[in-house]
Amino acid sequence: MITKVSSKDAPSGAHGEVALAKGELVGMRMWRDEPPADDKPSTTSDYETVGYVISGRAKLVLEDRTVALEPGDSYCVPAGTVHTYHILETFTAIEATAPAAA
Repeated sequence: MITKVSSKDAPSGAHGEVALAKGELVGMRMWRDEPPADDKPSTTSDYETVGYVISGRAKLVLEDRTVALEPGDSYCVPAGTVHTYHILETFTAIEATAPAAA
């Protein structure tokens, strides 16, 4: 089965993410034009996340480590890792999660 999702028509999720194509084992989503924010709460997910930064800048805090993210960077957040993002400039990124995020 082929699934096609156009980002302009895709539904938004509970946290503002745009839900893109989703299979049985992996899901994709986009964080589009996230405004600067330094107060996102830390979270832990039971899925692994890999992402690619399209535009903007952010800091990804993984437990006791901080990683600067800029356009062209990719990143990985292992399942079960406490993490948060500090958005420094309006931020757009594509993420894939496995298994697919709910």
